Amino acid sequence: MRAWGGDEVEEAVASCVAALRPAVDRDWASVRAGRVEWSCRTTAAHIASDLVGYAGQLAGRVRDRYAPFDITVDGNEDGWPAADNPGLLEVIETTGALLAAAVRTAPRDARGFHPYPFRSADREGFAAMGIAEVLLHTHDIAEGLGLSYEPPAQLVEDLLTRIFPHVRPGPAAWPTLLWATGRGALPDREPVTKWHWYNNPALPAGPLTLYGVTPAAARDLAVGGDGGFDWVEDGPFDGTRDAAGMVVKAYEAGVLRPEWGMFVMVRQEDGLAVGGIGFHGPPDDEARAEVGYDLAPSARGHGYATEALRALSDWALARDDVQMLLAVIDHDNTASQGVVTRAGYTRATTDEERVAQDQHGMEAAQQLYVRRA
Repeated sequence: MRAWGGDEVEEAVASCVAALRPAVDRDWASVRAGRVEWSCRTTAAHIASDLVGYAGQLAGRVRDRYAPFDITVDGNEDGWPAADNPGLLEVIETTGALLAAAVRTAPRDARGFHPYPFRSADREGFAAMGIAEVLLHTHDIAEGLGLSYEPPAQLVEDLLTRIFPHVRPGPAAWPTLLWATGRGALPDREPVTKWHWYNNPALPAGPLTLYGVTPAAARDLAVGGDGGFDWVEDGPFDGTRDAAGMVVKAYEAGVLRPEWGMFVMVRQEDGLAVGGIGFHGPPDDEARAEVGYDLAPSARGHGYATEALRALSDWALARDDVQMLLAVIDHDNTASQGVVTRAGYTRATTDEERVAQDQHGMEAAQQLYVRRA
């Protein structure tokens, strides 16, 4: 899977500048930017502030808060003049270049603080958030100034598959993004009044880190790619690719909840991915969720699956919407039975197994293990 982020930030910024440059002789300070509460000038300054802020979070690896700095375009007491409209565009270009550079130079496992929803983002996440700010607020400014604007379709589609995994793809990417952020309408969907994006989660698991898989990464894994991870030589194994395909199907149906999707296990000592783990879907009406996992053959026998399952289970059961986790294992798979037992699971009762067979399609040659909150 090709590296994504730096070039795309620059592409987004270029589309912004090209769209707004014809109106630099207009009064941006007195015109409201579309549906937002800010003027066009304030909105342009906000784009630049977000770009440099994201660059700082990622480059500085700030983990628990926003780095305490900002930029100003309004001049100061030392005689620096306020930026005019062409100057604002130069600031957007400059801060975009800083974010692009930060993304290109950050290692894949680098993360910085962002509050929603899992309190951190990786290099693709910061790139995607920066691109979203650029595209959406360029739309707002253009709307206020009466300009036409539509960014490159592939850029928008890529953006949706990285931080909008919960949004069902539409017939065209740009109208879908505008709808998903309360800026437009789609004929078959209710209007959006509140919205947010999702960065992928990252969970510590002993010698591993579990990285949430975006629809973009899942799509690549499902067709034989690496999903943007460096794998041990015999990975990913078949079960990981199958699970990635399930993520893609859930995304395309609009039912993916990313925290209840798939994670890749990455070994901290060398940064190599060794397997996949995750859920078969979000909790059901009885607050139950099913887990599954898969390791490359060379990574087996080192306790990785146990560490990953224990950490993921602890995380899930600490939530209010989960009361029980389920693991379905073949009768003759004693290795996997050992994994779940060491991770705190116990064999289900005969009645629970019977219900799983009758109502949920569990085969008679399988066993059900459970872990309760």
